[in-house]
Amino acid sequence: MEQAVEKKLFEELKDIKSELGQIKEQMDDSVLTPEEEARLDEALAEAKAGKAVSLDEFEKEL
Repeated sequence: MEQAVEKKLFEELKDIKSELGQIKEQMDDSVLTPEEEARLDEALAEAKAGKAVSLDEFEKEL
């Protein structure tokens, strides 16, 4: 019985480790570099100041 419990715990730990690896990969994809963060802040400031154009307006200019 004790071995069965240990085996089940081991399998669950393997699953958790696998899921944690997947979460880490997703986090790497969602973290902004300092340059990207600065560009985002700049774009948000422009939009807030009314300097940005909508996608529709941009496409019309093309």
